[in-house]
Amino acid sequence: MSKLTGSALDWAITLAAGTGFLLFGYDQGVMSGLLTGSAFIAQFPAIDTTHGGGGSSSLQGLVVAIYEIGCFIGAIIAFAFGERLGRRWTIILGCAILIIGAAVQTAATEISHLIAGRIVAGLGNGMNTATIPVWHSELMKPTLRGKGLSIELAITIFGVMLSYWVDYGMSYVDNEAQFRFPIAFQIIFALITMAMMYFLPESPRWLVAHDRSDEASIVLWRLQKNASEINQDSHVVVAELHGIQYALEEERAAAGGTSFLAIFKSGPQRFRHRTLLGIGGQFMQQLSGINLITYYAPVIFEVSVGIPHSTAMLLAGFNGIAYFFSSLIPIWCLDRLGRRKLMLFAACGQCVCMAVLSGTVANGSKPSGIVAIVMLFLFNFFFAVGLLAIPWLLPAEYAPLAIRTKSAALATASNWIFTFLVVMITPVSIDRIQWRTYIYFAALNLLFIPIIWFFYPETRNLSLEQIDLLFTGEKVLLHWDASMGDLRGSLAKEAPSRVLQVSIEDDKSIDNAARHVE
Repeated sequence: MSKLTGSALDWAITLAAGTGFLLFGYDQGVMSGLLTGSAFIAQFPAIDTTHGGGGSSSLQGLVVAIYEIGCFIGAIIAFAFGERLGRRWTIILGCAILIIGAAVQTAATEISHLIAGRIVAGLGNGMNTATIPVWHSELMKPTLRGKGLSIELAITIFGVMLSYWVDYGMSYVDNEAQFRFPIAFQIIFALITMAMMYFLPESPRWLVAHDRSDEASIVLWRLQKNASEINQDSHVVVAELHGIQYALEEERAAAGGTSFLAIFKSGPQRFRHRTLLGIGGQFMQQLSGINLITYYAPVIFEVSVGIPHSTAMLLAGFNGIAYFFSSLIPIWCLDRLGRRKLMLFAACGQCVCMAVLSGTVANGSKPSGIVAIVMLFLFNFFFAVGLLAIPWLLPAEYAPLAIRTKSAALATASNWIFTFLVVMITPVSIDRIQWRTYIYFAALNLLFIPIIWFFYPETRNLSLEQIDLLFTGEKVLLHWDASMGDLRGSLAKEAPSRVLQVSIEDDKSIDNAARHVE
């Protein structure tokens, strides 16, 4: 276990989470450039759908999309066993399984071997994506949580970008290494993630939930910015620990325990409502059409826009670079502007991009092709700003500690099943209905605007325990009511003898549940 404290520990945690999600991004993007490569087509001719190749678009969709089924099952495994294993060991196990899957894919000589390897790799990635955002969120300060998750997802897009350029570079290699090396390369990131997770701390909230409060107290102390100046018995540390314990007791009382069925209960804590919001965010992310581009960018450039293979690969690489730089924007603005504004911005922009894309692809002229390429770049910009990080952040923020592992895992499972749907139908859709494919994604993005406006509360700069208060009144609050920031009244009812208010490092986070009851 490392001895890092304060900001150094924050950065190490963010780097570990980011490396895990870089692996996720790389694995998402790597197949897009391999599908049209000469060596890949020679090895697997049954899925060659370009330039009259005669392959099956359905089989191509299955080979790419079956990975999502593995991820879905992996998220369900995290749902069932993640709370028992703990955040760190679930991630470590997920990386180990992913390495096995990557090795099977690298050595594949038949379509069946490739499919089996993608399913196994998906199992590991599903466990990771269900767990990493929760672990990361539970270790971050309220005012840094959005920034930390934005960095994590920006690194994901760096992974997508890296996969495009590795594919492009290897496209000039005229042997099987053209596709085997890009697939095997992800193993390095899995090994790095495993090593980092071994030395970093467990979530203090998971430790509290499993009656390991002494260990949780040490972690909370290490997370303090001024840890070197205070001791483990500091009022700030004790107050934060008590806040977590108090919130957990309230949630468990409302849930009637920690059974699987607890996430479907309504009641005063609105567990079902909060779980559905997390699922809804992932639903909107995937049905926006992002994976239409992430998985099939070179195919779209070749088939829909009609440009040569080498140029399509190069454009996909530059699209990855633009996507990555766009993903840096939320690092600055997510905790300043909030979740709702950025999600609305993204949905509006994505709707327009898909509508214009359908018209330009239908036209088929060279100028229209240029506009279509611009729309693909712009779509990634809008998505990166508003729907990249937030849907991964909201399940961990909205779900209370008593059901957070299960709720976040279920939201992640929904992400992967909707990703499977999009990735499976895209090649068939482009082949059969062509430009009309983009119309239904435009309509879906238009639908997201009222859903976000009317149903998604703002959680900017609130502690995970404060977010509970948005859902526990007579109605769900879409914005924080400052009058709710004082928890002393409710705590005093439990222990009226004395309540000590503890100062916190950022007054934007109201009280931060920092109350020490003696």
